Amino acid sequence: MNTTSRLRVSLVIPVYNEESHLALCLDAIARQTVQPFEVIVVDNNSTDGTVAVARRYPFVTLLYEPRQGVVYARDCGFNAARGDIIGRTDGDTILASNWVASLQQAFADPTIDAASGSVDYRDIGLKRVFDSIDTWYRSFLARRMIKANELFLYGATMGIKRSTWRSVRSKLCHERRFAEDLDLAVHMAHQKYRVLFVPSMQATISPRQAASGPREFYKYVRSCPQTYTAHGMTTQRYMYPMVVFLVICYLPIRMLYRGYDPSRKRFSLLYMWRSNARPRVSPVSDLI
Repeated sequence: MNTTSRLRVSLVIPVYNEESHLALCLDAIARQTVQPFEVIVVDNNSTDGTVAVARRYPFVTLLYEPRQGVVYARDCGFNAARGDIIGRTDGDTILASNWVASLQQAFADPTIDAASGSVDYRDIGLKRVFDSIDTWYRSFLARRMIKANELFLYGATMGIKRSTWRSVRSKLCHERRFAEDLDLAVHMAHQKYRVLFVPSMQATISPRQAASGPREFYKYVRSCPQTYTAHGMTTQRYMYPMVVFLVICYLPIRMLYRGYDPSRKRFSLLYMWRSNARPRVSPVSDLI
């Protein structure tokens, strides 16, 4: 057995009202070419059938976190993890079948402390356009941040050494206005940890945040540079062009999402008016 395959991966999924999406997430985990050592779903006071969905999967360990907020659910899962590497994704995310294997391969280099992957989109019109923009931007951001000795992590597709988590967790912020994944990244940067961008750690996400109101959407996209600014980082300037782009394109993105018919896999203006698409509750929302 090689060193890579001996690395045990604990996969943590914080969830809040993900009844409609969690099965897709867990089905994708069941299809992994390398199965994780454990899968921990942390329920954060869901009021729908999220818990019932999680209980249908025998490989899932279900935990409960009563303090509201994804940062607390993340802490609960990460602290309980027993693997060498702690993977992290969201309850509405579909991981590529080689995701766990790619994560193990990244951490075969003992100097790597954390890794973050790439994303593509589903359930939206002009998917290829969004995929291309996102891939280019994340690659650009990774290059700029590595050059500046600053880091970024993306909660939908990331991993961190359990030993690194234990050394940094007491220093993390728990403010709702911060993006919890980026807060973790900046505290790791302060301690000179090494983070790798791994494009093969591919995750498919839904742009559900665009279904929220303009105020909530703006708070969500602004939380990224705001987190870096509050911690004295300099590369937040590379994030503001994307914030401006998303704010300007909010209405078109919202229309492309609400007008996408998943059953027919195409966009239709008629479908937009009967769509029951619901937004994902933002991690920086004041509504929970």
